[in-house]
Amino acid sequence: MFEKLKSQILIGKALVNQNDFDGRAFSFDFKQDKNSIKGVLKAKCDIVMKSFEMECEKDFDDDDLFFANGYQAWTTTREFSKNDTFKGLIKAAGINKSLKHFAGLSGDYHFEKYGEEGKFHAYTYCYFREKGEKEIKLYGSRSERNGFTIFAVDMKNDKFVLKKDVDGLKLTAGQEYEIFDIAIIKGDMDEVMDKYFFDFVGCKKPAIDHLSGYTSWYNYFQDISEDIILRDLNGLDRASDEVNIFQVDDGYQQAVGDWLLIDEKKFPNGMKYIADEIHKKGYKAGIWLAPFSAQVSSKIANEHPDWLLTHNRNGKKMLGCQGWGGAYTLDIYNPEVRAYIKNVFDTVLNDWGFDMVKLDFLYSQCIEPRNGKTRGEIMCDGVDFLREVCGDKWILGCGVPLGACMGIFDACRISCDASKNWKFTLKGNLSVNTLVSSIRINCENPSSQNAIINTIFRNHLDGRAFCNDPDVFFLRDININYTMEQKLLHGKINSVCGNVLFVSDNAGDFDEERIGYLKEFFKDKDYKVTFAEYVGKEDIRLDFTENGEEKSLIFNLITGESNIREVL
Repeated sequence: MFEKLKSQILIGKALVNQNDFDGRAFSFDFKQDKNSIKGVLKAKCDIVMKSFEMECEKDFDDDDLFFANGYQAWTTTREFSKNDTFKGLIKAAGINKSLKHFAGLSGDYHFEKYGEEGKFHAYTYCYFREKGEKEIKLYGSRSERNGFTIFAVDMKNDKFVLKKDVDGLKLTAGQEYEIFDIAIIKGDMDEVMDKYFFDFVGCKKPAIDHLSGYTSWYNYFQDISEDIILRDLNGLDRASDEVNIFQVDDGYQQAVGDWLLIDEKKFPNGMKYIADEIHKKGYKAGIWLAPFSAQVSSKIANEHPDWLLTHNRNGKKMLGCQGWGGAYTLDIYNPEVRAYIKNVFDTVLNDWGFDMVKLDFLYSQCIEPRNGKTRGEIMCDGVDFLREVCGDKWILGCGVPLGACMGIFDACRISCDASKNWKFTLKGNLSVNTLVSSIRINCENPSSQNAIINTIFRNHLDGRAFCNDPDVFFLRDININYTMEQKLLHGKINSVCGNVLFVSDNAGDFDEERIGYLKEFFKDKDYKVTFAEYVGKEDIRLDFTENGEEKSLIFNLITGESNIREVL
């Protein structure tokens, strides 16, 4: 049971430690039993929280596994044993603070630690399982609205730690703050996940249950045009029975942040025309935005510098992501920013007529705490605001801490971007996008292997927290470095474990065999994952039923070698 408490608090300018339940800075009412953990802190004076954690002893054997749900949608997520290591930033990023900060923008590297054998941490929920067994024991937070809940283990030293990311939280004397409201649920995977997401968290069945179609990014990146989009739209005609969504990704706008300034050379007829053409095919029309981001060179960033977030430590404008030569982050607590974003969505959804928005790089809103609010509270506020301005139109979230959007977004990415290269190669024309999508910098950058890992080990979110988007699979031969076996493996895993199924291929170039595979992967089938586990350092076993038929897929992550032909 959790008995050891550690905290750091600022009282005025003094940084103090409090390790008891009733001390100088606060009292802490804590209750725990076999089914729940609850804790409420009451400030005795005006304080600013820096950290809060509780620790207990827990025995870990060699067969014990810990499921570590990553910081955000892209972060590597899997089960770990005490002999594994959760790698964080690439070592070269530690050369200086600026490089480390830049490489780590998309993750939690500035406030959590990686790289030690047997030490792992999870966000919002985690579970323990014994290797080979199907029963799990889950610990899960009801909500992240007061701050991110972190479950950490030191499996080498038999420790289990509950943390609350309270950094920056301001409390006044007499104010109460709920730190923990955690369920403890034991049973088989489906039973436990139903109880956690539906009964405890209060999620409802997502509005989306199955989407299949096209997104432009993973073939052209920003180099799209009206001609390319309409060509690829028509290219889906032979698979149209299994298609219901067509999404335009980044590249239609003049700059990220200037969403209503369309690149007229590339899209001379505007975006309403594109949405209308998609609707003529009978498909839903989707479009990509990064609503909190403003490219350094964008009009919005240069005309409204007061709309941009600044660093706590130096007051300089804060980069929220590395893309597009760098992008600042718009402050959602600025009324003018809120009005601007609301107008963007009103135009995109109502004037242009798009049915779904894919909203990306959302983590940028909560890189640093501010205004006396924790990162988790800020992220939840951001998600709530996006739901408000989108109304009942569909939201596909991406690059977002999942605990903030469970039960709110209709669909969500559960993995990093897939790479156009199954593994890194020095062959061919190496563009910046190819290099970035091939070299491991952190736990969030593009990787086909990491995308597959997350797709498998987060499969239980599908139909509970939201509809799972495992990112694209590929069937084309050009502009790609996959074997056919790797393509089929990736497509099958996505269709088994997810229900937002995208390609970026021009299906008009496909022969009949490829069209057959495309329709097969797009088809809405009755899949159920029954077991998933590493069966070696690089090998994974995935057991599932397909329309009631039991199947087992075993594959090597590095080579892509598998029994996929037997499973298809």
